[in-house]
Amino acid sequence: MADSDLMQLYSRRILALTTTIPHLGTLPDPDGKAMRRSPQCGSSVTAYVAMDGDRIADFAQEVRACALGQASASVLGQAVIGRSRDEIAATRDALRAMLTTAGDPPAAPFADLEALLPARDYPNRHASILLAWEATLDAIDQAAA
Repeated sequence: MADSDLMQLYSRRILALTTTIPHLGTLPDPDGKAMRRSPQCGSSVTAYVAMDGDRIADFAQEVRACALGQASASVLGQAVIGRSRDEIAATRDALRAMLTTAGDPPAAPFADLEALLPARDYPNRHASILLAWEATLDAIDQAAA
């Protein structure tokens, strides 16, 4: 990867998101907890959820990921409270489509995922970008089980 490609991929906007990841840490008594790890790069995210019916009432995440994975987790953390599993899954699917099939970026409240558009050209980074979303969905499923 050339230096100019790296600069585009790790833009100031992405790096700014990595410094403001909401809900870092754990929940003392979560309804669901799940960890996802990318075998390609070793990044991992553990998500903790407390549910109120079908909505996320509380959320925490432990993020050990590259800047792209951190940026994605940051956007998730900004608006995850109050969301349903369907909303999280739809956003994950839109994010995947944005990265793999030139789909449109996800809509508000997760529109900041648009910052990850440069990663479209780097398929080996997609798994890390999706980690927080997958872990959150797994945690919601565990809570429902």
